[in-house]
Amino acid sequence: MKSFSRFFLYLLTAFSIAPSCEKAGEEDDIPGMEVVHYQSTDRIIANPERGFYSAQEIRNVSGKGISQDGILANRKNYRTLYLLEFHLTDFVASDISEDYLQAIGRYFASLRAGGAKCILRFCYSNGYSEKDKPWDATPEQALRHIAQLKPLLQEYYDVIFVVQAGFIGSWGEWYYTENYNDNASRKAIVDALLDAVPDCRQIELRTPAFKMSLYGYALADTITRASAHQPTPLGRIGGHNDCYLASANDQGTYRGNNDRAYWAAESAYTIMGGETCGVSAFCHCEPQPDNSKAVGVLADMATNHFTYLNQGYNPNVLSRWKSEGCFEEIQKRLGYRYVLDKGQFTKNPQAGGELRVVLKLHNEGFAPVQNPRDAELVITDEDGKVLKTWALESDPRYWMPEETIVIDQTVTLPDDLSGEITLSLNLPDPCDNLHANPLYSIQFANEGVWNESAGYNELTTFTL
Repeated sequence: MKSFSRFFLYLLTAFSIAPSCEKAGEEDDIPGMEVVHYQSTDRIIANPERGFYSAQEIRNVSGKGISQDGILANRKNYRTLYLLEFHLTDFVASDISEDYLQAIGRYFASLRAGGAKCILRFCYSNGYSEKDKPWDATPEQALRHIAQLKPLLQEYYDVIFVVQAGFIGSWGEWYYTENYNDNASRKAIVDALLDAVPDCRQIELRTPAFKMSLYGYALADTITRASAHQPTPLGRIGGHNDCYLASANDQGTYRGNNDRAYWAAESAYTIMGGETCGVSAFCHCEPQPDNSKAVGVLADMATNHFTYLNQGYNPNVLSRWKSEGCFEEIQKRLGYRYVLDKGQFTKNPQAGGELRVVLKLHNEGFAPVQNPRDAELVITDEDGKVLKTWALESDPRYWMPEETIVIDQTVTLPDDLSGEITLSLNLPDPCDNLHANPLYSIQFANEGVWNESAGYNELTTFTL
């Protein structure tokens, strides 16, 4: 992708992050319980809705979608995300053609078939010079385009990870524009996207100042656990930094320390990602003794809860991370990385009786999972047939980094169980189209627990 010097800004401020409500801390072994200790793994995992992404720019009506071989090859390289950037250049002064709308649908359908998701953006121009004008459509035309796109966004929301606000300025990055010189016209675009995309999906803005200025949020309004993941602009608007670590202020992304602190707080509960755009004194792996502001990419990603990043841009920055030795750790830790530590289970459970399950786990990633995610306990027989599921009384979106999560839940086993039973933890996609597809389930970073064919993390077995 691209990136050039850009950016102006407004204001912002900071806040503290509310802790997870899950029980935390060490728990002694419980009398009468079977104890299982799980071994963590150092492997990179191709989990959904996180990691490095591959970028696709689509400009014409002939696009057939992403090949299934391409999606599989990406997965083998631990990538399950694409940035789909649809260029509406041919429609800057007209409605989107039916042929192009169908092409957009084909790309979404190919993701669904292949087990991938997308970061989504629409734009009108691929440059910032005079010859590249018009850089965008009028607000009236852009709103008409969003109305045309709404049925597609509703139909295929399951494979849309997040929507970048786009539409405004070159590359849809909200800078080079002659049509949007006031907050009202910009806010109209965001409001239309919030309406077009189902409530369970977020919209990302290019800078932290935009969210504050467009919606009039003050410091006291910063997201807390209580207001997180709600169907409100506060809960649904995240950010993307497309000049990450390129200068002291990321080429205008931040106006100052208050802006940085604001995004650090917000990103605990909203999606954060982007791309690098150039080598600087600030994009080293580790803190630099000669630069007090260069905290290092690992620390910065942890502070800002990074979930995704472009795997192809900027190549010089990515090469630095590889040569300095942190690229692989970034691959592992972008987004969530859940690890099971210990499980405790009722010893010698009986059919029709209670089974107590106590799990201790932690998150080694930079962020929790951000979109809605089902979590359930599952029992299967020796043939893998599902015998019973129970919804987990815990939400993975609040399994925060650097916290110990303890889940304590008791279930009643069916009274007709017999034979060898396997108890698993399943974190499937909640969308009906994807729920049973193991490619969309979350794998824990442990050895010997992942059932690839089912998409389950196997906790223990017992015989009745």
